[in-house]
Amino acid sequence: MNRPTNLTNTLLLTLLLGTSATLAGALGMLLMSSVVVAVYAVCIGPLRVRLSDRGVLLASLLLAATLTSCANILAQRWALQWHQAIGIYSGLIALQCVALEYNGFFRQALTERLKFFGLSSGLLLTLTVVRELFGQGHLGRGLSEHWQGLVLFNQGLHLITLVPSAFILLGLLLAARQALTRSNALSKETHHP
Repeated sequence: MNRPTNLTNTLLLTLLLGTSATLAGALGMLLMSSVVVAVYAVCIGPLRVRLSDRGVLLASLLLAATLTSCANILAQRWALQWHQAIGIYSGLIALQCVALEYNGFFRQALTERLKFFGLSSGLLLTLTVVRELFGQGHLGRGLSEHWQGLVLFNQGLHLITLVPSAFILLGLLLAARQALTRSNALSKETHHP
């Protein structure tokens, strides 16, 4: 089976950087994308065995676009304020589904798919928490009308809320992760004379 390649990861990066400015936006996009991808996976399975490769690509495009459009309509109906802020990125969910299908993601074992989803979700939530805490000084404002969020300080560094800063912050988070995993790997090595 093919592993998701750079195209899939690039589309995920766009969603990650664009929707991680607020916790409300990240949670909404996470919910929307997980529902669309799950329904897509259930629907494309029976179609894949009946169609040729070219037919699967066309069916994949139509199914992903339809499901994403339906999710967009529902988001406009029940969460208009969230949709106005984040809705521009929701169309990328359809492209993500097609890229994952093309790379064989939906033919992998369920554990592999859940692992990829868990890592992607964890990265999105980590980046969101760091961006919102340090960029705006609070966490969770906008999740509910009755809760003002966890306020740490009055003013944040608003530069962190911009997408280019999110790209730099993501690089720093990945570098920190690599430094931690490398130091653990070095400490586990044994030297034989």
